[in-house]
Amino acid sequence: MGTTIMSDLTVGQAGGRGQVIRRNPNTGKRHMDLLDWGLRREMFDGQPEAPWPIHARAETVQTLRVFREVFAHKRGIAPATEIYLKQSVGGTDKRFAISRADGQPMAQAALWEAFTRPDGGIVRTYCIVTVEATGDVAAIHDRMPLVLEPEDWALWLGETEGDPASLLRPSAPGVLVARPVGDRKRSG
Repeated sequence: MGTTIMSDLTVGQAGGRGQVIRRNPNTGKRHMDLLDWGLRREMFDGQPEAPWPIHARAETVQTLRVFREVFAHKRGIAPATEIYLKQSVGGTDKRFAISRADGQPMAQAALWEAFTRPDGGIVRTYCIVTVEATGDVAAIHDRMPLVLEPEDWALWLGETEGDPASLLRPSAPGVLVARPVGDRKRSG
């Protein structure tokens, strides 16, 4: 899980790719796949021109039609050493790197979906679940990724019995830290 995955909760673009750990529905085993970022909505409503959600708010992930089924059955973990946020609190355009205070990789809660194209190819897509910001992140942004602790991974992935909705909560203050970063060129 040591790969740096760049994400931006304010100006992220669908169509990038990211690593997602998921439980294979056929084998039940955990593995990591490279998925397209942006949950493809045509799976849900037949409208391919609709925006691809790159984030799902924890507060509505169980009730909005676009997320309800994938939350129930297709949850994953998007590992990252850090993510990038543009400051939305305080009126500046500063960018910040968000990481775990303990230096361990973050396990961002994700939802994934797969669909078969007309040519038979399978497309797998994902989005990140976000929560209300706490701690250092709250000083710069109102949202942050839902970061799972290792003891919660099996429940989130559906490997153990329990209610994954119990994990839809922000990290405790102090788990994530924010540090300013200089301007960087955005790729893609």
